[in-house]
Amino acid sequence: MRTDHTYRPILHIVEAEHTGNFRLRLRFDDDVEKEVNVRPLLWGPIFEPLLDPDFFRLGRVDDEAGTIVWPNGADFAPEALWDLPDIRDAA
Repeated sequence: MRTDHTYRPILHIVEAEHTGNFRLRLRFDDDVEKEVNVRPLLWGPIFEPLLDPDFFRLGRVDDEAGTIVWPNGADFAPEALWDLPDIRDAA
């Protein structure tokens, strides 16, 4: 059986730093580091509180989940964050 899927190991975020509104500097367990703007991902009821900059800054890395999480239960799949462009490349 042939498959065209490329194998990609499960990613985890090991460090996260808030760098501005909707911006995070991230380091993944595959040693990729990037700064991303998550604003395009902030839609729907669970992510609405993250539009408040003070609440957004409450995000932290959850070692068990392997991603950044917020007190209301919001989180992102690490793969979704890894796929976002590095905003430092646009500068």
